[in-house]
Amino acid sequence: MIESLADLVVYNWMGLDAATRLGESVHFFVYDVTKILVLLSIMIFFISLIRSFFSPEKTSQVLSHKNKYVGNFVASVMGVVSPFCSCSTVPIFIGFVEAGVPLGVTFSFLITSPIVNEIALVMLYSLFGWKIGTLYLVSGMAVGIIGGIVIGALGLEDEVEEYVYQVESDGPSEEEKMTWEERINYAKAEVKDIVSRIWKYVIIGIGIGAIIHGYAPAELLAKYAGQGNPWAVLMGVGFGIPLYSNAAGTIPIAEALLNKGVALGTTLSFMMATVALSLPQMVILRKVIKPKLIAIFIAVVGSAIVGVGYMFNFVDVAFNIAM
Repeated sequence: MIESLADLVVYNWMGLDAATRLGESVHFFVYDVTKILVLLSIMIFFISLIRSFFSPEKTSQVLSHKNKYVGNFVASVMGVVSPFCSCSTVPIFIGFVEAGVPLGVTFSFLITSPIVNEIALVMLYSLFGWKIGTLYLVSGMAVGIIGGIVIGALGLEDEVEEYVYQVESDGPSEEEKMTWEERINYAKAEVKDIVSRIWKYVIIGIGIGAIIHGYAPAELLAKYAGQGNPWAVLMGVGFGIPLYSNAAGTIPIAEALLNKGVALGTTLSFMMATVALSLPQMVILRKVIKPKLIAIFIAVVGSAIVGVGYMFNFVDVAFNIAM
């Protein structure tokens, strides 16, 4: 139905020719914007409805009292169902540390949340299919879990700014008992709030993706980032770090790159680096952690992303999962 709507808008109302690059690009843009915003709204509503049953106090308690490795896994799972980006890093970090959540567990959440969340998953499954979406989900969680375990094992609590440990809470509040009407209203409000914050990223990301989809020379992209280039993954990570976006903005670009022949692992490592290791995020993180921990964070997460990229390229060559 959405594709038919895009056909109507682009080819009938706008009068563009499907055989031209402009027509192909505009159709890509209209179709993906409509599909993604509709799917996101539906998914955010149901995830928010589920989230309404878990108070911040209950969440902190679960993370603080589990075995440290189980805590890393639970934190990573929570990151998947939490639509946070780097703009939320500082208050989340302070809240977790203040609540007594171990540092490594906190980083498992902070690493996983921007890389894999319900927004990313909706877009991945709708644009790339279940095989790539599932592999990305598993590998993204693995990056968060392993990264958190490594950082936790290094005992870097003294690399957190002192003021973070001095933040005092008002004491845990009792979990509110919400009626179903209140939960539904909460979910609606979350849809409105989250979509209002990310729609610009969706538009910009899909706009760039549409240009790449219609105009970028496939041969050039395949030459420098294709399967045969052993440095392609490192190039993808290197290009991703200076950028700043969230999953909503990078996935449409990744779709266009993949369609143009860029290797699967290179494309997805570019995505991960953009949302998890961007320079603006490092500036934000500097407010709560010291340079040494930032450097370790970049090294650990960057190495894991590069490893995931090469793994995806190998698996794609072996099993043609991008086909």
